[in-house]
Amino acid sequence: MARFHRLRVAAVDRLTDDSVALTLAVPPDLREEYRHAPGQHLALRRTVDGRDVRRTYSICSPAPDGEGPSTLRVGVRLVEGGAFSTYALKEIGVGDELEVMTPAGRFTLPPAPGRYAAIVGGSGITPVLSIVSTLLAREPRARFCLIRSDRTSASTMFLEEVADLKDRYPERLQLVTVLSREEQQAGLPSGRLDRERLTGLLPALLPVDRVDGWFLCGPYGLVEGAERALRGLGVARSRIHQEIFHVDAGTAPAATVPAPAHSTVTARLDGRGGTWPVQAGESLLETVLRNRPDAPYACKGGVCGTCRAFLVSGEVRMDRNFALESEETEAGYVLACQSHPVTERVELDFDR
Repeated sequence: MARFHRLRVAAVDRLTDDSVALTLAVPPDLREEYRHAPGQHLALRRTVDGRDVRRTYSICSPAPDGEGPSTLRVGVRLVEGGAFSTYALKEIGVGDELEVMTPAGRFTLPPAPGRYAAIVGGSGITPVLSIVSTLLAREPRARFCLIRSDRTSASTMFLEEVADLKDRYPERLQLVTVLSREEQQAGLPSGRLDRERLTGLLPALLPVDRVDGWFLCGPYGLVEGAERALRGLGVARSRIHQEIFHVDAGTAPAATVPAPAHSTVTARLDGRGGTWPVQAGESLLETVLRNRPDAPYACKGGVCGTCRAFLVSGEVRMDRNFALESEETEAGYVLACQSHPVTERVELDFDR
């Protein structure tokens, strides 16, 4: 069960003009709770004008081997008007305490032999940095191709960290950098990594059909284009893993499904259950939160997957889903923040 704890800020490192890395100290009694897989994220919480504001940020430090981590590091990029990112860049200092949820997320890669690749854009480098550093350190029979897209070299997050990895593992890490708004002296021409460009580029970089796992992370347009390129090149859907960081409003509009006049949701959470009426227009997560404020959530936008629950009975429609893999939805999992009842009774299990 995800829980919040107060963690002290041990370091604030400026990465670019609009991004920082926050290092959080984990006390010994909480280290087991903050044990994480490479690629998972944290939800950070603060109260603004009496309103609970949560944002998810991927852990960029390597996953711990053995006991839980003594520190956690996340990257935060400024979002225009962002309630948390503005606070992080302008106000957070060493010694401050932040409310931090225990790790969550399934955009992960347990270290194993094989060939892997990632296509990332902007701040999408953060979970992949943890994945790559953990994989190459623990598994000498693994190789990784990292294809990253950024606007300019000055806006590139974790530039030095990725360069250090390349120096440490020159034979096993292939690094390809594309800048969309700046010409490079060497390497690929500038421009966006869209579906058409990736379709021609990827076979020239590596044997696409021999990659055991593809990891796509960043803005919706980049991830969608990369997935379509890979599928067009014959890559099985099961080998493609994705995490969306930015989704424009109105993307993937909800299907029109009539809602029942009256409906209830039964939810099991942390071993306890309850049944409550769903008010008109609200999501199942909102219904549960009115009665169980400890229900897990972070973004409420169908992106992070923190509110994933198993649909025990009934039917729901999801407005958007950018977090669950097709295997998860086929197995019966839904995003509570995006789910609305289609039947009069719906039962969810947050503990599965």
